[in-house]
Amino acid sequence: MKPDPLNIGELTIIGPETTHQDAVKQAPENAICCGGVLTQKVYPAADQTLPFVVGMIETPVGSIPRVASTLTRADRIGGFKARWGVGRMDYAIPPGLYGLGRPDADSAVLVTANYKLTFDKLRSALPGRNLWILVLDTLGINVWCAAGKGTFGTGTLVQQIAISRLAEVVRHRQVVVPQLGAPGVAGHEVRQQSGFKVIFGPIQAEDLLEFLDAGLKVTHIEMRRKAFPLAERAVLIPVELVSATKGIVLITIPLVLLSGLGGPGDFWHNVRQAGGLAALSLFAALISGAVLTPLLLPWLPGRAFSLKGLTIGAAMVSVILLLRGGDVANWQARFEAGAWLLLVPTISAFLGMNFTGASTYTSLSGVRREMRIAVPLQIIGASAGLLLWVASRLTA
Repeated sequence: MKPDPLNIGELTIIGPETTHQDAVKQAPENAICCGGVLTQKVYPAADQTLPFVVGMIETPVGSIPRVASTLTRADRIGGFKARWGVGRMDYAIPPGLYGLGRPDADSAVLVTANYKLTFDKLRSALPGRNLWILVLDTLGINVWCAAGKGTFGTGTLVQQIAISRLAEVVRHRQVVVPQLGAPGVAGHEVRQQSGFKVIFGPIQAEDLLEFLDAGLKVTHIEMRRKAFPLAERAVLIPVELVSATKGIVLITIPLVLLSGLGGPGDFWHNVRQAGGLAALSLFAALISGAVLTPLLLPWLPGRAFSLKGLTIGAAMVSVILLLRGGDVANWQARFEAGAWLLLVPTISAFLGMNFTGASTYTSLSGVRREMRIAVPLQIIGASAGLLLWVASRLTA
C-alpha cells in the first residue's frame, strides 16, 4: 500500500490528469497560509530605475521592464536580510508585467507574487529563457500564503491581466499559474472574466524548464508533490529565531532581575542562581521551539506542531534540571523546577506552531483545530508556571 503523503511530510497537490477546476477544489484543504494582518501597500512604478531591471522592452502597450535570470550581489544580500527578518515586510516589488530575457508576442506568461524572494526564485530558475512574468500584488507575501489569504486569487489575477493589457502584448490566451496558487485561483472564472486560460505549473520552480520544454505539461508526478525536507525547514529558522528572540529577551530581563528579590540568599546570589536558571531555561525554550522543532520535525511524535515543540522543550528542560541538581526536599527548589517544567515546554510548543504555515504535514483545517485546542492550554500552562515561579521566590 502506498503511504499517505501527509504522514511522511509530503503533499500531493494534484495528479497529472487532474483538471484545473479539480486542482482549485483540492488544494485549499491541503495548502496552508501563514498568519498575519494584511495591510495596503504602495509601490513605486515598475520602470528602469529599479535595481533589478536591466532594460526595457518595447511593446504595443509601451515599454515594459526587462529582468535577467542572473541574480546580482544586491539581490542575494536582500534575500539574506529578508531571511533574517530585516526589512522582510517591505521586501516586495511593484506588481505588473516584466520581461525575462527578450520575450515576444508568442512567449509564455508566468504568474507569480510580488514578494521579491519569490520573484527572484522564479527568474533565477529560468536561465536563457524568453518569457513574460506577470506579478500580482500580494502585499509582499509569497504565493502559498497569499493564495490562502486571498491576495493571490482570481480577482487579483483578472485585474492584473487587465491593468497590464496582457491581451495586447501576447497573441495566445493562456497564463501559467504556480500550483501552490491553486487555493486562490479558479481557472474557469479567470477564463470567463479575462479570456485567458489558466494552466497550473509545477510545484517547484526548478521543474519549470522541463515543464516549458514539454509544452506546458507535467511530465511526472513529482512535479505535483510538495515535500518539506531538511533544507527547506532549516531556511525558515532565521526569521523565526530573530522574531522569537526579541520576545524571549523581553521576558528574560525582568525575570532575572525579579529573581534577586526573593530566595535564600542576597540579591546578587539569587540573581546568579535563580536568574541564571531562568535565562538558561528561556534560551532552551527558544532553541527548542524555533530551531530544534523544525530540524527534528519528522522524528518528533504526533502530527500537531504544538506537541512536537512540547516534546523537545520538555526534554531540554529536563536535562537542564538534572544537570543543575538541587535539593528536591526543598519547597523552593520544587516550585522552581515545576515552574520551568511548565514554562519551557509551553513556550517551545507555541514557537513550534509558527512553522505550520510552511508545512505539508497538516492541513488548514488541521491548523485551526490545533490552535483552538493548543493555545488555551498554552495560556494555562504559562500562567501556572509563572505562579509556581513567583511561589519559588517567596519561599525561603
